[in-house]
Amino acid sequence: MRGLIAGWRLIYLKTGVFRPDPARSAEWNRGAYLVQGLGHCSACHEARNSLGATRSGSEPVGGLVLDWYAPSLGSSSEAGVQAFPLDDIGTLLSAGVVGRVPGSERHAATLGPMGEVVHDSLQFADPGDLRAMGVYLRSLPDVTRPMRRFAPEALAGLQPITELGRKVYEEQCARCHGDHGEGRFPAGPPLARNRAVTMPQAADPIRILLFGGYPPGTRDNPRPFGMPPFYPTLSDDQLADVLTYIRTSWGNDASPIFASEFAENRGSPLW
Repeated sequence: MRGLIAGWRLIYLKTGVFRPDPARSAEWNRGAYLVQGLGHCSACHEARNSLGATRSGSEPVGGLVLDWYAPSLGSSSEAGVQAFPLDDIGTLLSAGVVGRVPGSERHAATLGPMGEVVHDSLQFADPGDLRAMGVYLRSLPDVTRPMRRFAPEALAGLQPITELGRKVYEEQCARCHGDHGEGRFPAGPPLARNRAVTMPQAADPIRILLFGGYPPGTRDNPRPFGMPPFYPTLSDDQLADVLTYIRTSWGNDASPIFASEFAENRGSPLW
């Protein structure tokens, strides 16, 4: 099977040398080199075809990897950090979490495979390199596409489902995330207007509800707060109901989630 890699490389492998952009600063070029090269961020944050080759252009656009969704780094509605202060980007990459303090406007955490990247690698990176990566990532054009909003009349049809989800939320979630999704610091991040739970691709919140969500333990965040797994205590129907409630409440207007999507992920707890 490994011999087939030679044929794959003939078709897909693109070699080259990084060439700095003379119109950009040295810090930007350093960040571009790290993100495009040594950091190989596109290995996860870029869509691939059935043979494992990237399907997009040069900018990461998001893709599924190890049963998780690596959000687009070029979309502010996914994982784009165009509006984040540089210091917050550096903190997120080194500590694995940022914004879990009262009054913070930006909240983000690394979970799943990205949490492993922070734990095993990025927390040990030079702060100057992390800042350079932030400079580059902030400069990416925002390619956010209009989200398919859920029509009010369709939401009305979901009322029985969201009512069931509301009851589950009040029993299981409100203690940490607030009665209205406002979050309770430092343990529970806000869920209202939270792009991690409203993205069209819902693989990550599905897996977090099933198997829990824990940022990595790092030097700057040695005792991270996390969420326990709910697959032992809640059925697929209950999990789908509560996630649909979250995605359609407090100003969120994302599409509903079905029990079949939880059933598809229930058998793969690891990555």
